[in-house]
Amino acid sequence: MTRPLLAGLLALAALSAAPAVAAERLVVVELFTSQGCSSCPPADALLATLADRPEVLPLAFHVDYWNRLGWVDPFSSAWATARQSAYATLMGSSQIYTPQAVVDGGRDVVGSDRAALDSAIAEARSDPSVPLTLTASDAALQVAVDPAAPADAVLWLVGFDDRHETPVRRGENAGHTLVNRNVVRSLTRLDGWSPGGTIAAARPAGDRTAVLLQAADGRILGAARL
Repeated sequence: MTRPLLAGLLALAALSAAPAVAAERLVVVELFTSQGCSSCPPADALLATLADRPEVLPLAFHVDYWNRLGWVDPFSSAWATARQSAYATLMGSSQIYTPQAVVDGGRDVVGSDRAALDSAIAEARSDPSVPLTLTASDAALQVAVDPAAPADAVLWLVGFDDRHETPVRRGENAGHTLVNRNVVRSLTRLDGWSPGGTIAAARPAGDRTAVLLQAADGRILGAARL
């Protein structure tokens, strides 16, 4: 056997024996926003730039406390406001505001601050994560959770729409047509899962689907999307 051929075979064997590289960590960015808030469109536009980044899962939660000021956001919900309030409690704050971005459940930045948001995403990518696998067949979903997941974590099923365009007729954004990406339409807690196991679920409301594993302190430990 010639020396170059032997060297090539040894290199191929070493490559085959190398451990597989883990999948890139998915960083979750939750934007709390409203069509009734004049400060929110720049944050919505910034979130839209994240929607096409493969390492980021941006989700727009439309809160309902702006609805009393002249425009009822058609995507707003009380449970979106409740989720934001829960984050405020965990972070030791007595106030909620828009636009607020919460990165991986533990970093709070103004949603329109590009530099702060990019920095928080970069920091979150170095955090450890728990692998999740989300698969679909017909109307059913299957979520597989890594054995390393803590048993007291919460598994959330998220349904969201890719894009909406809304002419706003009243309120602070009257006369503008707003474009919203990754609008969350449903958030469902999946009970009955166990570390290392698989749980079935029906497809949620929304065009697209994701799943989040959230620790008791609010941190997002893992995420997956279809």
